Amino acid sequence: MARIVGVDIPDNKRVGVSLGYIYGIGDARSLKILERARVDPSVKVKDLQEAEISRIREIIDKEYRVEGDLRREVTGNIKRLQEINAYRGVRHRRGLPVRGQRTRTNARTKRGNRRTVAGKRRAMAKK
Repeated sequence: MARIVGVDIPDNKRVGVSLGYIYGIGDARSLKILERARVDPSVKVKDLQEAEISRIREIIDKEYRVEGDLRREVTGNIKRLQEINAYRGVRHRRGLPVRGQRTRTNARTKRGNRRTVAGKRRAMAKK
C-alpha cells in the first residue's frame, strides 16, 4: 500500500481512483494531479515506481489542502457561521438542511425517523 498524505491508498485499484480515498481529492482533481506528475491514470498503484509516488505526494503537499487541514477549515467555517448566528449556522446547529431544501416533506435523513401522531387519520377524515 502506498501512503500519501497519511492515507493508505489501495494497491489493487487504478491510481486515478485510488487518489479519491484522500479527503479533498475527487475524480477531476486526481486526474489533474496525475497529469502534472506525468503518471498514467489507468496504471494500478502496485505498478507505480517510487519516483512517481513521490512526485504525486509532492504535488499534493505543495498545491492542495487535504485531509486534516481541510477538515479543520470546514469545521472552522461551520463554527464561525454558528457563532455569528447566521441562518446557515442555525440550520447546522439544529441538524436541518442548510441549502434551502424543503422540510415539510422529505428531509428524512436530517429530521430522523417519522413519528406517528395518534388520531391523525381520523382528523383527516373529518375534513
